[in-house]
Amino acid sequence: VGQRRRLLDYLLKKNAKRYEDLIKRLGLRR
Repeated sequence: VGQRRRLLDYLLKKNAKRYEDLIKRLGLRR
């Protein structure tokens, strides 16, 4: 899970807007 969280963090830094949309699509599954 650590690797996945690191990838999410990287994506968040690159496109926070896209990441937000992804979370909304997943149903805010954080």
